Amino acid sequence: MTWTEILGMLVWTGAGGILLFVLMWIDSLFTKYKDITEIKNGNIAVTTRFVMKLFAQGYILSQSIITSNLLWIALLVSVLSFIILFLLERIVEWLLKQVAGLDLEKGTQEGKVAYAMMAGSFHLVGALIIAACL
Repeated sequence: MTWTEILGMLVWTGAGGILLFVLMWIDSLFTKYKDITEIKNGNIAVTTRFVMKLFAQGYILSQSIITSNLLWIALLVSVLSFIILFLLERIVEWLLKQVAGLDLEKGTQEGKVAYAMMAGSFHLVGALIIAACL
């Protein structure tokens, strides 16, 4: 491994880390509760959902890096994937609320881990599907 490859690895990892931080911050702006506050207060459900969403975004980023020769393309793919998953999450949560009476966001805030697992699993499955398309 050359110094150039090591430097490239550091740049790609740093850029990916910054992007993941920004994406998770943006995601937290759209929840009815404050993720970090809930996590600090020991809300396992919110923590579970947050970790599952972070893993999903990290997996998509890793797959976009594998398939891309350019850093900006890999980051763009991750941003577009975030938007797709965000929209799908909203649609599925709305449908579940209307059809089954499940309010995943409220249940997660109330500490119901089952609700958080369901919400997070949509992101994991979506990430697997998106990554397969890359």
